[in-house]
Amino acid sequence: MSVATKDPKSPAWMYWTGWGISGLVSLGLAVSAAFKFIHLPEVTKEFARLGYADNLAFGLGIVEIGCTILYLIPQTSVLGAILLTGYLGGATATHVRIGDPFIPPIIFGILVWVGIFLRDPRLRVLLPLRRPLPTDGKL
Repeated sequence: MSVATKDPKSPAWMYWTGWGISGLVSLGLAVSAAFKFIHLPEVTKEFARLGYADNLAFGLGIVEIGCTILYLIPQTSVLGAILLTGYLGGATATHVRIGDPFIPPIIFGILVWVGIFLRDPRLRVLLPLRRPLPTDGKL
């Protein structure tokens, strides 16, 4: 079976909910990257407030959109999720450093993994929510 197709043993709601969550997260990240590319005055002010030079916006936008694209391609989705986790971890650290609310990037990071967990049966095998009890009675 191709990686890009739905696993026949998984419920359809799980597959489509995972893609829905992944799509919403990806849309948010794509909009964020687009603002970095457009180079609006508000973006320049925000970068200065965060302690970054405004000339870094374009490069960060490239990284953000690149990781998002990898996340959306089924064959590279786990790599994309790992890279997005690092990217969002940096955003969290930046907000913590200046005393801003840091929960939004953490929520985005959690949703990245919830989305891929629901849509990729291979990941559910590696990270099961619960394990079956051993048949020999030993834990």
